[in-house]
Amino acid sequence: MLPPGIAADALPAAELTRLRAMLPAAQTAAHLRVGSCSCDLVRSRHLDAREDERHLRRRYSNLGLPRDRIIRELEHHRRKPAPAEPRGGWRAALAGFVAEHARNAGPTLFQLDFQPGGRDAADGQPLTRTVAEIRADPDGWLQEGHPVVVVR
Repeated sequence: MLPPGIAADALPAAELTRLRAMLPAAQTAAHLRVGSCSCDLVRSRHLDAREDERHLRRRYSNLGLPRDRIIRELEHHRRKPAPAEPRGGWRAALAGFVAEHARNAGPTLFQLDFQPGGRDAADGQPLTRTVAEIRADPDGWLQEGHPVVVVR
């Protein structure tokens, strides 16, 4: 069960097929988010919303997105404000969920990407992390661009 404030949206079947290349037993693929985006699962929001938007604008620009697409992505980010952050932060809440899910459901794949529109190809062999490692490093276990399989 997801922590309060974190939601999951099912990904298309094609995305599940891509992810099965890294974890053949995968049954479901989901995009996790807080509010209307996943930003809060990646980094704490700045008290000044303009600073967050500057950060995002730079990242989108570095991806080579055109200005109109950057504006659409920023509007998506603004669409629904994030719920109140839980004690310990969103990353700690996610780490607790990840550990419990691996304990109950078995090996689970997580991938953090900053890619509007999704990825086109698998990124090779995922790293493996144990539940103990996740609990010990709730802020650092999931690194951008490196898929991770979490095991008991």
